[in-house]
Parts: sequence; structure tokens; C-alpha cells
Amino acid sequence: MRTFALLFLATLCLSSAAVTVVAHEPAGPVSTGAETLDEAAHPAAGVVDAFHAALKRGETGTALSLLAQDALVFEAGGAERSKTEYAASHLAADAAFSAAVTTIVTRRLGRSAGILAWIATESKTTGRYRDREVDSVGTETMILRRDRAGWHIVHIHWSSARATP
Repeated sequence: MRTFALLFLATLCLSSAAVTVVAHEPAGPVSTGAETLDEAAHPAAGVVDAFHAALKRGETGTALSLLAQDALVFEAGGAERSKTEYAASHLAADAAFSAAVTTIVTRRLGRSAGILAWIATESKTTGRYRDREVDSVGTETMILRRDRAGWHIVHIHWSSARATP
């Protein structure tokens, strides 16, 4: 099942990427076989927002409840291969960082098909964390899977770089 889901996701991402790369502002609706997400209304996008809000409030239990047990988190060149591993490694630092800085979403895209959805977010983060100034741009990809209990995050990939003046 996991292999099928990964193959399906790769196909979904590749078909959606072709549409996204070709035109920044499509002239009209383009059918890719996947539903374009309305970020304000789609439950998967709401889960992403709820995850970030929980981190910002320091509610790590709430943030963890939005992750699938088998979640895979890519961050800072490393990987946490389960919810338990993420909780034991970066979760507390991610919550402290989120509480200390301000992050503004500058662009968000997403698609869903069946039980899978992806949300790709670009952002700008500023503030002060651990006695250093933060001024960065970031990208985030979250893949979510729907089950009987709702949408859960199965993969997070975070990347950031210093903002250019």
C-alpha cells in the first residue's frame, strides 16, 4: 500500500508540476485529473494551518495529533521517520522557533486526488531566535492522507535560506 501511495503521489506531483511550471497565471481552468485546492476551504490546507498554529502556541500535543504515525519529516538536511522520532528530536525546537518569529505565507499551491493531497507553501520569516536575527525565505511541502479520522500529515519537507535584500 505504501509503495502504491508513493507512486500515486509521484504521478500526481509530476502532472501538477507541469501545469504550474508552464504558466504562472493560467488563462483559464486547466484539468490535471486532480482537484486544485482552495486554500481557505479545503480541509487539507486547514490541517497545515492548524499544525503551524499549534506550533506557534507551543501546543506540541496538538501539532503531533495532526501527524500520521508514519510521518516522514525532512528538515535541516536530516530525516525523522515517524511521529515518535520527530517528537523526540525537532518538535520542541520547531515550536520554540515558531513562537519567537513571525512567518508570512507569500504563496501557496495545492492539489488533491482521492485520499492524498499536497500543499506547497512559500513564506518569509523574520524575528529574533536564540539571540540571532532571523530574516529568511522558506519553502514547505506537506503531503496529507485522508482516513476515517480526517486528514493527517504524512510528509513534511522544509527548506529555508537567508532573504536577499
